[in-house]
Amino acid sequence: MEHTAPSRVKTTEQSLPPSLSHNVRPSRRGRHNIDTAMKKVFLTGATGFIGASIARELVKQGCRVRALVRPGSDRSNLSGLDVELHEGDLRDAGSLERGIAGCDTLFHAAADYRLWTREPSAMYEVNVGGTRALLTAALKRDVSRVVYTSSVGTLGNPGDGTPGTEQTPVTFAEMVGHYKKSKFLAEREAESFLGRGLPLVIVNPSTPVGGLDIKPTPTGKIIVDFLNRKMPAYLDTGLNLIDVEDCAVGHILAARHGRVGEKYILGNRNLTLREIFTLLAEISGLPAPRVRLPYGPILLAAYLNEGLSRLTGKEPLIPLAGVRMAGKLMYFDPTKAVRELGLPQRPVKDALAKAVEWFHAHGYARPATGGAQRTTGA
Repeated sequence: MEHTAPSRVKTTEQSLPPSLSHNVRPSRRGRHNIDTAMKKVFLTGATGFIGASIARELVKQGCRVRALVRPGSDRSNLSGLDVELHEGDLRDAGSLERGIAGCDTLFHAAADYRLWTREPSAMYEVNVGGTRALLTAALKRDVSRVVYTSSVGTLGNPGDGTPGTEQTPVTFAEMVGHYKKSKFLAEREAESFLGRGLPLVIVNPSTPVGGLDIKPTPTGKIIVDFLNRKMPAYLDTGLNLIDVEDCAVGHILAARHGRVGEKYILGNRNLTLREIFTLLAEISGLPAPRVRLPYGPILLAAYLNEGLSRLTGKEPLIPLAGVRMAGKLMYFDPTKAVRELGLPQRPVKDALAKAVEWFHAHGYARPATGGAQRTTGA
């Protein structure tokens, strides 16, 4: 595939190895932290939710940013932002080597994030194979710092309301769905480069909320469905939320001050889904759903939907991976990132209010009669 040369612009707009199922404890390969200058940054995932926020924060801090963008991709999240666009693909090693040339820092925030996919192999090619190819390029180009965006979904979690940490043991068998499995394997790939001398730090975002959720993410879709009054009932679970802007800042703090070989949970507040709906009701003026659905029948329906989707090739109305994930309280403790990096902890309610405002402004949902009742708080 032929790719255009980078240009500075102001944009206008399978089978898995059983050997990997052993217990995995996070690396203790901490080294001295380095206050990275970040004169020129190569960023993947810049058109997406987290990546676009990282791009904005980097530009705000005076960094020169080169963003990997796929040909034909929606670049509206980069509208008006002074970044250099480099067309390429995580499955094209040559485009990655050309893109990272001349850059001193790499942020790898791109991922194929879906709860269901017709072709799981494509997800592994991007999330695992793409990570391997990109970090190989970074090693060849001798970058001074790499920040790899993983997920709290790859970490251990008791599931009973006890928050997981970077050190909670985890097995591959605990990974639910192809997204988590692929990110787990990608994180192992990233860790393998530490032994080859790559100065890499791993960040594990929890559930970011806020503006620029263009796709939207599964959590963003819950907010949109709520705003469109398509959420008469809910399956309760627990999530750790963080303002996506704080998550972006956390990435940059990890590059500047994180210890090589360490992981940092980028999270903030643990909430049940019911509590999230209560906050959304206060923000929007819409009533929160009151009917809590039983887990068993919904899980059965999800299995039936999954079987039907395999026959039709159409996305299930009830993603099995999502329902299975909801069976655990996905609570996490961001203390390490707060203590070592200075991770900001802006009120989650404010982040939800920004998400509501953004979805209204961009036509995902109409404001309630009289307008949204934005309120702030923890």
